[in-house]
Amino acid sequence: MRGPRHGYSPDMATGDKIDNKADELKGKAKETAGKLQDDDELKAEGKGDQVKGNVKQAGEKIKDAFKG
Repeated sequence: MRGPRHGYSPDMATGDKIDNKADELKGKAKETAGKLQDDDELKAEGKGDQVKGNVKQAGEKIKDAFKG
């Protein structure tokens, strides 16, 4: 079901939010694995994934603010 604006669907937003949270959680797991293995590259990759997920979540919050 498509919403009234720009082909937007509430289901799409929920899926995007889940994907963004998954990026964040994947990043936390990588960072933890990097710490356990003393692997600086894996730690950095994990932190990067977390930042990516957080930035995407912020974008979703901004879109949500302009919906209403």
